Amino acid sequence: MIKVGDAVPTRVFELDRALLKAYADASGDQNPIHQSEEVAISVGLPNVIAHGMLTMALVGKFVTDWAGGSANVKEFSSRFIKPVIVPANEKVDLTVSATVVEVDGDRVKLDLVATSAGVKVLGMAKAVVIK
Repeated sequence: MIKVGDAVPTRVFELDRALLKAYADASGDQNPIHQSEEVAISVGLPNVIAHGMLTMALVGKFVTDWAGGSANVKEFSSRFIKPVIVPANEKVDLTVSATVVEVDGDRVKLDLVATSAGVKVLGMAKAVVIK
């Protein structure tokens, strides 16, 4: 039985430049801040950053997998607060966890936490699932 305070097992996704390129190709978002260090730095970023929607999609996968499928996810939202920085020739983590904050029958509300390199990258991340 799921109860308030339960922790959803943490999941770690690995991101690298190859994944950013594949996501850019699939999404059509070819913004060079996601592929070129020179461009990213020129606009004030510390390095190439992951697409915000890629970050959110991976957190969504975490929720969907725990919920038993996308049909069971009723709400999912967050704010982008920090970028996921992806240096060349490195894999970086996107570590996702959740805590059950409300249970109403089969509806379960989750508070989500997403970090990369120990830095919180999403704020106000929440989901409501049917479990």
